[in-house]
Amino acid sequence: MKRFQINSAFTFLAALTLGLMLAGCSGSDDPSGGNDDGKEKNNVNANTTQKSQYATRVEVPKLKDGTAYQLLVKVSPSYGVNYMVEWDCSQRAQRWSCWEWNSTNSVKNWNRNNWRNGQRFNGYGGDSDPFQPDNEISTGFRSELSDYSGSGYNRGHICASEDRICDMTSNGQTFYLSNMHPQVYDFNTGVWVNMENKLRNWRDAVVNQGGTMYVCKGGTIYDVTLDGKKQAGVIKRISGRSIYDATSTSGIPVPKYFFMAVLAKTSRGYSAMAFWAEHKSDSSTNLQNYMISVNELESRTGYDFFCNLPDNIEETVESTLITSDWK
Repeated sequence: MKRFQINSAFTFLAALTLGLMLAGCSGSDDPSGGNDDGKEKNNVNANTTQKSQYATRVEVPKLKDGTAYQLLVKVSPSYGVNYMVEWDCSQRAQRWSCWEWNSTNSVKNWNRNNWRNGQRFNGYGGDSDPFQPDNEISTGFRSELSDYSGSGYNRGHICASEDRICDMTSNGQTFYLSNMHPQVYDFNTGVWVNMENKLRNWRDAVVNQGGTMYVCKGGTIYDVTLDGKKQAGVIKRISGRSIYDATSTSGIPVPKYFFMAVLAKTSRGYSAMAFWAEHKSDSSTNLQNYMISVNELESRTGYDFFCNLPDNIEETVESTLITSDWK
């Protein structure tokens, strides 16, 4: 490749209650739903715990083999696993961020504005957001603040700041550059934030009924297959104060597309959907135009989402998109 609103929540709950009738599923923490049928628990593509004890969590996609890929697990002392990132050291970019929403970590105990009023995280903040390089990644393989300086791109959160407001640490961790991609301002503040707001509406509807949501988001840093054609997953590369075209050998990738894969679990079973959006100025609020099935998202990205689900559940929910479930 080249280098580089309450009514909506109510509608969702009603549709989910009627539509999720997957046999053998229940509200237990066992992804198989507690069914003792051996086929129910069969899973040929699940992650192992070789890279991390957390690799088998439901929200984690299939991990890449090899030392070029680093799994970053951000943990809050009060709330446990905050979110996870798979980092491609050769690209100096993340492949995805993923996390779980439940009734415990969906509370609001922190406000982003606190960073501008004296609060600091790892020494950053005080009068601004605490954006900072991720010291879990070695120098030379991570992105730096200088990569964004003067580039014309926003430091676009993947796990949004507003998605982790349960405490100061959880929110501060979202400002690591490992949780960022360069984003066009009118995309970051437009359709992307509209999608993030929609996810939080769905989250509230699910967790208020004792359910759980699992989310994986990211931007394309490789070629993707779309309409039978290979399309560049990078539109530009940036370095320091300069912007380079896609033939540049320096800088960090700027995704051509962004995506979200979403899985909801309630006492009745599972439902899944995905968002896919071209990275450009876009303020659309008609989000159904961006909805695809998780299977289609997998085809376009080459990623294997929700691989830790039992195969029969994974295949059913990922191949089905019922847009009326996601109003």
